[in-house]
Amino acid sequence: MRRSGAAKIAISVAAGMMLVSCGEPADAPRAVRPASVEPPLPSPTLAETTPSPAPVLPPTPEGEIDKLATTKGWDVDALYPSASAFVRDMCASLPVSAIDGASRPQWLADYLKGDGQAVLEAGIPKLCPAWTKTLEEAVSGDYEVWFSNGDYEVNSEPKPGEESIKPGTYRIKGDLKNCYWERLTRSGEIIDNNFAPAAREITVTIRASDGLFRSEGCGGAWKPVR
Repeated sequence: MRRSGAAKIAISVAAGMMLVSCGEPADAPRAVRPASVEPPLPSPTLAETTPSPAPVLPPTPEGEIDKLATTKGWDVDALYPSASAFVRDMCASLPVSAIDGASRPQWLADYLKGDGQAVLEAGIPKLCPAWTKTLEEAVSGDYEVWFSNGDYEVNSEPKPGEESIKPGTYRIKGDLKNCYWERLTRSGEIIDNNFAPAAREITVTIRASDGLFRSEGCGGAWKPVR
């Protein structure tokens, strides 16, 4: 069946209207899909922004000695950077201090001058308590005195710092070679003497009436015989 021209136009218009009604208008704006947005991070709390305090460490024995020395104004030998360093050196030296002709208290007594006694009395019980008794003997002056080679004036009451020796019997032991000793009067006359090319032990008795005792070439130390 043939359609007229008017009918074809009507059909075309109707089809166009159906398309418009089913789809979007040609000039309608398109919806834009929003980009994904990350959720905001929570603000740090005061506890998170405040730094934690440094841990408080217990005081060390060295720190206590140095603090006490500073408070008391103790003067330490310039060879040492601190009071505790001085005490540490004494602690390390005491085990081997009796090899040069002096007992340990006798050796330690040389370091009690000035503020040395106060520093050692505060430090040795903390850093090397095993040597506390040796320190007490050194401070009291009641200790065994040894003698190496040299000239010693015979004196019943020796004074600190003097090269003197008390009357009594003394003995030296070891691998002795070319050891010479003599007892002299105050005028320098020889009372008794001996030269030992080789010996393991020598004993000498010094009288109160002697003026001088001399020892040469003898290794080790003359120690009082008790």
